[in-house]
Amino acid sequence: MNVRVVALAVLAVLAAVPIWIGDRYMAHIAVMVCLMAILALSLNMMLRVGQLSLAQVVFMATGAYGSSLMSIGWGLPPALSVPIAGIGSGFLALVLGPLLLRIRGVYFVLLTFSLGQIVNLILQDMTGVTGGNSGLFGIPRFELFGMRLARPENFYPFALALLALSLAGAAALYRSRAGAVMQSIEQNEDLSRSLGVNVLAWRVGVFGLSGLLAGISGACYAHFIGFISPAAFTFAISVNILVINVIGGVASPLGPLIGAVLLVPLPEVLRDAQQYQLLVYGLLLIGFLAFFPSGITGFLFRKSAGTGLVGRSMKRSRQK
Repeated sequence: MNVRVVALAVLAVLAAVPIWIGDRYMAHIAVMVCLMAILALSLNMMLRVGQLSLAQVVFMATGAYGSSLMSIGWGLPPALSVPIAGIGSGFLALVLGPLLLRIRGVYFVLLTFSLGQIVNLILQDMTGVTGGNSGLFGIPRFELFGMRLARPENFYPFALALLALSLAGAAALYRSRAGAVMQSIEQNEDLSRSLGVNVLAWRVGVFGLSGLLAGISGACYAHFIGFISPAAFTFAISVNILVINVIGGVASPLGPLIGAVLLVPLPEVLRDAQQYQLLVYGLLLIGFLAFFPSGITGFLFRKSAGTGLVGRSMKRSRQK
């Protein structure tokens, strides 16, 4: 039997479990899996063009705060403010892209890390707008077709549908001619240039699309939780989505989903040993890079060889 079909069937069963059981706590974790998988998918796109970006948390934050402020200050319904905030985050990525993406290798990684730290400090200091470290309270909940999605079990089908749409879009992109160009840029940038590919323009375009996904993920997170603060948008988020991609694999859009399914519930498993969470993340990252460099999907589908996209991106970062 086709491994991909089996994997999809297993994921479909897992996705249905929170609906069957109807447990609020499990539904909450399931929603977070969906939102983190979308955020990890935004990083997955950047890895597909050979760039390890730590700026996805920036676009997640702009989407979250943008949608929240539009709903609180302007009275826009979340169904309208979320896509606007996502588009705004994507536009911000398109504006920053030509500046950031001219920098390559480890310098790009450090630059995007610094950008994330700067934005987090801005969110802390702009108390009149963002609420500072106290955060924003009373963020309106989602309402669709007259139904208020305040409870996790009600929000979960919406988050699941949004995740399915994101995965389907990414899969279609990766299978298209644009996906072939993205793969050629990641594997051999010089050859791509010699064939007439505008590498910078392609990377900026993918950066904008990844910013859109990250912004939507952040906006949905804000309206799901009902409260946001700078503490929710730290470097730890960047580490988490990187580990999710390493564990799940970059070769398939299912990689971020599989990684999120395995990693997001981990803090609950380690609730009594929170001080060891970062240690566990580090060991998982090292272990998968050493023994499963192409991740679970790469191992199961046998689509990649050698070091895998993440490994090659890290290796290229060290060399430049």
